[in-house]
Amino acid sequence: METTLPTVRVAAVQAMPVVLDLEASLEKALGLLSEAAGQGAELVVFPETFLSLYPSYAWAHLPGGDGDKLWEALWASSVEVPGPVVDRIADACRELDVICAIGVNEREAERPGSLYNTLLLVGPYGLLNRHRKLMPTFHERLFHGIGAGDDLQVTATRLGRLGGLICWENRMPLARWAVLQGGPQIWLAPTADDSEGWQATIRHIAIEAGAFVVSVPQFIERAAFGDDFPWPLPDSDVFGRGGAAVVAPGSGEVIAGPLYDADGVVVADCDLRQTLHAKRWFDAAGHYSRADVLWPPSK
Repeated sequence: METTLPTVRVAAVQAMPVVLDLEASLEKALGLLSEAAGQGAELVVFPETFLSLYPSYAWAHLPGGDGDKLWEALWASSVEVPGPVVDRIADACRELDVICAIGVNEREAERPGSLYNTLLLVGPYGLLNRHRKLMPTFHERLFHGIGAGDDLQVTATRLGRLGGLICWENRMPLARWAVLQGGPQIWLAPTADDSEGWQATIRHIAIEAGAFVVSVPQFIERAAFGDDFPWPLPDSDVFGRGGAAVVAPGSGEVIAGPLYDADGVVVADCDLRQTLHAKRWFDAAGHYSRADVLWPPSK
C-alpha cells in the first residue's frame, strides 16, 4: 500500500549571530536560510536565541559589567511577535519554499519590560507556532521571563508533525510529555549546550518520541563580541563549541553530525516512515503510555 509519509531534508544551521545587532543577524539568518535551501533543505533550524544573542553562562555570570547597558542593547536587538522580523522570515520562506525554526529573544511591544527565550516556527504564509521557554536556566533568569506553558504543542505541516523544546526543557519529563501527546515526527531542539550529556539527551528523545531530532547548539567565539561589549568576557577563544546533529527515531542513531568548533550546515534526509515504525514498537503517549495508571500521578 502506498504511504503518504514524506522524506524531509532537514538542515541544522550552526552559526554565530552578529552580536546585539538584530538587522545584521537577521540578514545573516536569511542568507543561511537560502544556503540551506540551496542544499535541498525543506526544514531549516537555527540555534537558541540566534536573534541576536544568547546570554551564555560562559560570560554572563562574571561580575563588573554594566547591566543596564547590556539589558538595553539586548532589548533593542530583540524581536516582536508578530512583527516585521517575522514577516521578513515568512517572505523568505515563501520565496524558498521552506519552513524555518529560529530562536529569538522576544520582547512585548505593548508591555515593555520582559524578554522571553522563544522558539518561532515560521512558514511561507507566516507564523506557525511560538513557544516561550518554560523555565530559564540558572543565570538566564536574570534576562528572561518564564513561559506560560500554553504553547506546548505539535504543529501539523506539509513536512510532517513538528514539535520540540528549547535547551534544558528537553530534560523536563512533563514538558516532553506535553509535546509527545501531539505525536511529533520531527523534534526541534535548539540549545546552548555543547556537552556530551546533551548528545545523550537528544538520542534518548529520539528513542522516546519515535521522532527525528534536529539539534542545533550554539557555536560562538570571543571574536564575535565587539570591543564595546558592555560586559566582561573570560580569557577564552570559544564560548560554545556547537555540536549540531540529527538523530534517527527508534534507534537513537546520530545520522548527521555532530559538528564542533565551526560554523556549518548539517543536512540529513528524514524518512518519516521510520517514525511510524518506531512508534509501532514504542509510542510513549500512545499504546505504551499506560496513562490510565500513571497520569495523573497517584498520591
